[in-house]
Amino acid sequence: MKLYEKFADDIQRLIRQGVYRPGDRIPSVRQASQHHRLSITTVLHAYLLLESRGLLESRPQSGYFVSLTREDSKGRARELQQSKPIAVSSSVDVSRLVLSTLRSIGDDNAVPLGSPYPDPSLFPSEKLNRYAYTAGRDKSMWGVTNALPPGDPYLVRQIARRYLENGMSVDPNEIIVTVGATEAINLCLQAVAKPGDVIAVESPTFYAMLHAIERMGMKAIEVSTHPEYGIDIAALAAIMRSQPVAACMVMPNFQNPLGFQMPDERKRELVEFAARVDMPIIENGVYNELYFGDTHPSTLKSYDKKGLVLHCSSFSKSLTAAYRIGWALPGRYRDKVEKLKFLNTLATPVIPQIAIAEFLERDGYEHHLRRIRKAYAQQANLMRTIVSRFFPEGTRMSSPAGGYVLWIELSPKVDAMRLYQLALEQGITIGPGYMFSISDSYRHFIRLNYSSPWSTRIEQAVIAVGKLAAICAH
Repeated sequence: MKLYEKFADDIQRLIRQGVYRPGDRIPSVRQASQHHRLSITTVLHAYLLLESRGLLESRPQSGYFVSLTREDSKGRARELQQSKPIAVSSSVDVSRLVLSTLRSIGDDNAVPLGSPYPDPSLFPSEKLNRYAYTAGRDKSMWGVTNALPPGDPYLVRQIARRYLENGMSVDPNEIIVTVGATEAINLCLQAVAKPGDVIAVESPTFYAMLHAIERMGMKAIEVSTHPEYGIDIAALAAIMRSQPVAACMVMPNFQNPLGFQMPDERKRELVEFAARVDMPIIENGVYNELYFGDTHPSTLKSYDKKGLVLHCSSFSKSLTAAYRIGWALPGRYRDKVEKLKFLNTLATPVIPQIAIAEFLERDGYEHHLRRIRKAYAQQANLMRTIVSRFFPEGTRMSSPAGGYVLWIELSPKVDAMRLYQLALEQGITIGPGYMFSISDSYRHFIRLNYSSPWSTRIEQAVIAVGKLAAICAH
C-alpha cells in the first residue's frame, strides 16, 4: 500500500468512527503535512483519493470538508453492514427473473436506472465502427484462422500490453479471447468444476455469476461479504471445513452490486488461502479499468503463484458492449479452457477483435478511460446526494470506489419487486435485490445505475424512486 493510500485509509477510518462528521473541516494540506511528517504531495493525493470516494469535498479558499452527501441531518445515508447469509448450498434459479427485468430495460422510453450496462454515449462507437468497416473490406480477414482459439494475435498483443501498462506482466500465450466476459466465466467454471459441485460466491453477487452456476447444473453457497473489504475469508474457510467447495467466484474490484475495491492485503490473503487448500478462484475483472482513485487496482491474478486464479475480463464495460469481446487468463487451466472454447463456440468473430486492437494501438484508450472515470465518479456522488436527501430515513447505501452501480438497502418493509413494478409504471427501471442472491436475503434492496449523463430526467427519476420506496414502506 502506498503512503498516501495508508493516510487516506486512516482519515477514512476516523470519518467512519464519527471523529469527523459531515460538514467538519479536516486539517489543511499544510497542517497535515507538518503533523504527520508527510510531503504536501502525499497529503494532497490522499485528500484527492478521499474526494474520489465521496468522503471529502473541496471548497475554494476554504479547504477540505467531510462530504455532506454521506448522510443528511436525519442520518439517512448510513453505511451498509456486512452480509450474513446462511451457509447452505443451493441450486440456482434466477435466470427467468433477470431476463424479464432486462427486457423491461429495453423500453426506449424507460429511465434505465436498472440497467446492468454502461450508457453507450461515452463510448467511441464511430471510431470503432470505422476500424471494423476497414477490416471488413479486407478479404484476407474473411477466413476463420485468426478467429480460432486463442484469438487474433494482434488483439492478444494489445491486451498483454495493456496489462503491462497497468503494472502487471502477463504471458500473452496464456490469453484466450472469448465472446465477452460471460463466455470467459462459463468456460473457466466448466474447466474447474462439474455438475453438482458447490461454488462459493460473494453475498450479494452479480447475477451473471449465478447464471454460469445455474447453466452448469452446479450449486452456489453464499459467503459473508463486507461492503468495503470484500469476501470474508474466515467465513469462506469455515464453510470449506464443513463441506467440499470446488471453486470460488469473486469480483474483487468494484464488485457489482456493492462497488467496493478489495484492499491489496485482503487480495493477497485470499489467494494464499486458495493456494493452501488448492481451490481455484474465478476472478471477474470487467470493471477494473473504471476506478475512481489515482492508480489501477491490483488483481488477484497478480498474487497468484500456483496458477489457481482464472482471471476474466472484457471491453464491454469500458469501451463497447456491442462487440462482445472478452478474454481469460486461466492459469494452470489454460489448455483446458482453450479446448472448451473450441468445443463450445469454435471461434470469436475476428473483425470486432481487429477493430478493438486498432483502437487500443492508435486512439488513446487511456484518455478515453480518464474521461469515463471522471464522469462516473461525479455521477456517483450526485446520485448518492439525491438518495441521501430524498429516500426514506434509515436508507443505507454503498460507497462505490469505481464502476457505475449503487447498492441501496431500504426498510425491511419494502418489497423490491413491488417497488420495481411501481417504478416501471412511471417509466423507470430499477434492479431488484432478488436478482443478486439464491435466497430472498435482499428482498428490500435495489441497485441503481449512474452511468447515464446526469440530467433533470435522471434526477427526477431517482427522486421518484425514493418517494415510491416511502410508499412501499407503509
